[in-house]
Amino acid sequence: MTPTAFTASMTSTASTAPGTLTLDERITGALVGAAVGDALGGPVEGWTPQQITERHGGRIDGIVGPWHGEDWRTARPIAPYHKGDGHITDDTLMTHALVRVYATVRDHLDAYSVADHLVPDLISNPRWIPELEAEALPLQRIFLAEKWIVARLHYGHVDPREAGSGNIVNCGAAMYMAPAGLVNAAHPQAAYAEALDIAGAHQSSYGREAAGVFAAAVAAACAPGATPSTVVDACLALAKDGTRAAIEAVCEAAAGHRDFESALIPLRNAVAPFDTVGPDYRAPSLGARRPSRLHSVEELPIALGMLLVAEGDYRHAVLGSVNYGRDSDSIATMSGALAGALHGERSVPATWVKTVAEASRLDLHAPARTLTEVAREIFVRDTARRRAHESAFATLAGSR
Repeated sequence: MTPTAFTASMTSTASTAPGTLTLDERITGALVGAAVGDALGGPVEGWTPQQITERHGGRIDGIVGPWHGEDWRTARPIAPYHKGDGHITDDTLMTHALVRVYATVRDHLDAYSVADHLVPDLISNPRWIPELEAEALPLQRIFLAEKWIVARLHYGHVDPREAGSGNIVNCGAAMYMAPAGLVNAAHPQAAYAEALDIAGAHQSSYGREAAGVFAAAVAAACAPGATPSTVVDACLALAKDGTRAAIEAVCEAAAGHRDFESALIPLRNAVAPFDTVGPDYRAPSLGARRPSRLHSVEELPIALGMLLVAEGDYRHAVLGSVNYGRDSDSIATMSGALAGALHGERSVPATWVKTVAEASRLDLHAPARTLTEVAREIFVRDTARRRAHESAFATLAGSR
């Protein structure tokens, strides 16, 4: 199905175009929406929709406590992380870390920015880690795929552009790439290219591709008049190989549903042929997380699918992502960022925002203010650079 054909098949979604929002509102909606989605998805990460229903007596419709209750400190495989009660996870920790890199560089980033700024931040600056209920280095919380960049860049002195090669292939780079989409708001192609460059220090194969496509999706969601279908169109226009095929398959499945409950199984069935993890999320298959041009991370296609099912509604998209289970925090981070960019923070339940901010001891709005300021500075520089190139090319072409 071509992007144009997909848009034509989703005309009802196109009718839900949001009103005019400012850059500030879209960036705030995306970053706050991502953090809240992350916090809602954390306590059920790794479980199935059936297990979620059995544990909670029905579908989750808001912030819940730890899966193992008061035993979260020792209960495996969750320990020692306090997932739930509004605590953000590594998805938000890494997203905010990338915002800090933008705040330092104040221009477009590349793989060297990860080596020069992101890695030192992870290993040198203690911060409050909600899941550990302690101040610690972010390195002590991030997953193995993120520890890899520290080992490769800080200890191994690998070329940053090649550091991602050899890492396990997962959504580790994609989950925090929303800022790359936001500084390239309304320019999916630029967001895709920048995210691929950044993610080269972290991931390879379809993990790196997902980072680029997610950033493009966020940029597309910031465009005036954007809808879920135009966001998917932007993804399909840029995505390659298995990532493109997975997005297409999941979004085709999503087109027949307007309620996440009925979509849970069809969306999982649609992405399963492309997902290397396999049916048991906690016991990945032997082919899991290996480079491939035929496969895709599960999280991005499902987030896009839930965005379509929800017709862009933040609450519906995020709760669908949460109740999907498996890598629910990353899926809800992505769908939350996209729905938030489409509709701004006003679409995110205020009680959720307040609870997550207080429980995580985070100012969820400060990173958005910072990134908005940086995005405006970058646009001014981009405009000047573009005008200089236009002038030089016009001289070369003999048109002036």
